Amino acid sequence: MNKKYAIGVDYGTQSGRAVLVDLSNGEELADHVTPYRHHVMDEELPSGVKLEHDWALQHPQDYIEVLERSIPEVLRITGIAPEDVIGIGIDFTACTMLPVTAEGTPLCFLEQHIDNPHAWVKLWKHHAAQPEADALNEVAAARGEKWVRRYGGTISSEWMLAKTWQILNEAPSIYEEADKFVEAADWVVGQLTGTIVRNSCTAGYKSNWHKQEGYPSEAFFKALDPRLEKLMSTKLRGAVLPLGAKAGELTETMAAKIGLQPGTAVAVGNIDAHAAVPAVGVVTPGKLVMAMGTSICHLLLGEEEREVEGMCGVVEDGMIPGYYGYEAGQSAVGDIFEWFVEECVPAYARREAEEAGENIHVYLTRKASELKPGQSGLLALDWWNGNRSVLVDTNLTGTMLGLTLLTKPWEMYRALLEATAFGTRKIIEAFHTNGVNVDELYACGGLPQKNKLLMQIYADVTNREIKIAASKQTPALGSAMFGAVAAGSAKGGYDSIVDAAKKMARVREETFKPIAEHVAVYNRLYEEYVALHDYYGRGTNEVMKRLKEIKAKASE
Repeated sequence: MNKKYAIGVDYGTQSGRAVLVDLSNGEELADHVTPYRHHVMDEELPSGVKLEHDWALQHPQDYIEVLERSIPEVLRITGIAPEDVIGIGIDFTACTMLPVTAEGTPLCFLEQHIDNPHAWVKLWKHHAAQPEADALNEVAAARGEKWVRRYGGTISSEWMLAKTWQILNEAPSIYEEADKFVEAADWVVGQLTGTIVRNSCTAGYKSNWHKQEGYPSEAFFKALDPRLEKLMSTKLRGAVLPLGAKAGELTETMAAKIGLQPGTAVAVGNIDAHAAVPAVGVVTPGKLVMAMGTSICHLLLGEEEREVEGMCGVVEDGMIPGYYGYEAGQSAVGDIFEWFVEECVPAYARREAEEAGENIHVYLTRKASELKPGQSGLLALDWWNGNRSVLVDTNLTGTMLGLTLLTKPWEMYRALLEATAFGTRKIIEAFHTNGVNVDELYACGGLPQKNKLLMQIYADVTNREIKIAASKQTPALGSAMFGAVAAGSAKGGYDSIVDAAKKMARVREETFKPIAEHVAVYNRLYEEYVALHDYYGRGTNEVMKRLKEIKAKASE
């Protein structure tokens, strides 16, 4: 029997990537990136219409171009026959949503709507629905809505409900004309199969759907806005399928465009970070997956639904069928290190890095690794972009203590690395306090591949061994695995994601183990971190928010 393969397509913020994977062992045989021609539209539409502050839109045609360019390219690179590719899976940033007609056509494709910003794709980082999110949270709190607790008590402006309500408030004609509002992940799957179905991951984490209870009640939506009363049974209607389910089969039209066989199995969509969970072999509780990049998503499986302070959500079947998937996160990690490099590194350090032939991050990491834990005399709070978990407060800001006239840039850099590790430990302890165990840590994404010092610090601060993903394209690998599950064993795939993970998931042989003497020092530093965390973050001293108010008034 010929070897069988699957293709995973990972849709990011600036580009999409297709990866062709050997189903027998998870080996990634080829990958190809297609940048989005229209990038992120945060200033104007293609027609020149200007956008307001905090908008972030995209062009749905860019997503189709990823399929039409990258899939044929990975087939060309490998020479693999299309009939041996038995499944496709995709993952996507979320909540990235758009209004569509009954035929699944984006409203922005219609001539009469091309100048209306609300007809386009609202990218995950579209934040202009904050007033709607604020009102939504106020009403939910006033009514004592219990479902909000599954999301740490706060619904984000990035999610489906706030974005949909913004469309109703600012462009009621678009709201009325839209047959449905759908996640981009589900729309792309619909383009492949001819039918749009919703996936349990984005529905649960971004649209507040619950496997037993469904969406929030009509009474809640009526209290928000009488025009929203029937939102769930109209604009958000549709079957919600679990991850690994087969959404449909590749149509003849799309098969011809992307070079695969008609009838190829297509899995339901997924969230990008969540697709990484099975790709590192995590299919049982107690293992925390850290998807590490500009920010961190913390992903964990549990056997029952519990309320955890600051979690972004808990969803049954949200990551691995049969378990509750918990998500928490830090809103800036790599972004903080990048900020420091761009804004705070002195000229002499840049010269030394250049003379050593090193990237400035490599230089600072090397110098920081020469320090012992605690040697810098510095301690930082990792709130440069607010706090996602556990405080859920975007108005918090960063701080660093212990600076003197002798402080060096690599000491500050190390303090920032340590601060993000302390933030992760705080999240782990929140899970433990609420009865959700974290026994092992897994890391994937760009940072674990690049920075060994960072990973050693995380191991020392959390006092846990950390395993690192072998794949550099972990979400795409996970999506390919779900594509193999959608195809099933009869076609050469797998009947469950657990079976797929046994053969296809890969981690590096090298792990990071905590060093006892480092753990002891970091325990002391963490006590100070928690004291600062609670002092500034739990209402004792709201100086950070007062400073933001003063800044806003001064900027008027």
